[in-house]
Amino acid sequence: MAEAAKFAGATVISQIRYQFGNNSPAGCTAIVMLDESHCSVHTYADLGMLAMDIFTCGHTDPEVVWEFVRDRLSIEHASLRMVGRFAAELATQT
Repeated sequence: MAEAAKFAGATVISQIRYQFGNNSPAGCTAIVMLDESHCSVHTYADLGMLAMDIFTCGHTDPEVVWEFVRDRLSIEHASLRMVGRFAAELATQT
């Protein structure tokens, strides 16, 4: 995610990763803190699934981050949901 965020023009501030599996199903959580906000992922290895949140502001396009990750991980099946960042944006989209 950090590489994807940099590719999209974001500034990576920090990263943290944690691998599950000792007392829970295998998987991991990762967070990349950006100057422009953050990217996070939680994986469900037993289900072959992941949930990713790409929250950005400024000129960083979250779709560029997603497509980079999707290509790099060869993700074939995915659903994408775009949500406006602020309530005012949501009100104008309805």
